Amino acid sequence: MTVNEIITDREITEIVHFTTHRGLLGSLHAGSVKSRKRLPTEMDLKFIYKPNAEYRKDAAWLDYVNLSISRINSDFFLTSCRWHREEDLWWCIMSFEPAILTHPGVYFATTNNMYTGVVRGAGASGLERLFAPRIARWTGNTVVRLANLAGRFATCVQAEVLYPGELSIQHLKGVYVEQDEDQDEVHAQMHMIGVEGVEVIVDATKFGRTGARYATSK
Repeated sequence: MTVNEIITDREITEIVHFTTHRGLLGSLHAGSVKSRKRLPTEMDLKFIYKPNAEYRKDAAWLDYVNLSISRINSDFFLTSCRWHREEDLWWCIMSFEPAILTHPGVYFATTNNMYTGVVRGAGASGLERLFAPRIARWTGNTVVRLANLAGRFATCVQAEVLYPGELSIQHLKGVYVEQDEDQDEVHAQMHMIGVEGVEVIVDATKFGRTGARYATSK
C-alpha cells in the first residue's frame, strides 16, 4: 500500500498539533509551524514563542515538527498544561490536511520520539507500523491495541509524525478551541494577519483532558 492508500483505508482526515495561543499567533504570523530548532532564530517570534516541552532528549530530531494522527498526544498535553499552569495562556489544536504525510522527509515514530522503544520509519511501511497490535515504549512497557480502537488512531496515543523543518500554514484546514471566547480571538488573529479559509471550531472533547484510553501491559 502507499501512504495515500493508508490514509484513505484508515479514514484519516486530519493531522493535529496542539499549541498555546501564542504559538498559534506566531505560526500564523510566520506562515508556518517551525521546528524547535528554527524558532529561536526568528526575531519576530522570540517574544511570543513558548515551547510545549521544557526539555527535549531527542536532540537529533529538533529540526522536525512533532504532529499526531487524528488525535493529540493527550498524555503530553496534560503534562504541558501542568508546566504552564501559572501562565496567562490558553491552548488550541491546529488541524492539517492528511496529505502532508506524503511529503518528502516525513518520518513516523511508533511512540513518543524520546522513548527508548521508539521505532521510526518513512513511507507506507513506517506509517502502517504505527497501527501495529503491540507497541513497545520502553523495556517492560508495551501498549496493546484495543479491539474497538478506530482505524484512524495510532495504537499508542503518543505516536508521532515528524515533519522536517517547517510546516506551511497553506496546509492548515482548521483550529480547535475549548470555548467561545477563544474562537473569537482566533478569528481576530486570522483577520489581522489575513489568513482565510481556515475553520475555527469549538470542541473541548478534542483536548482529551480525561485521557485517551489504551491498554498497557507491564
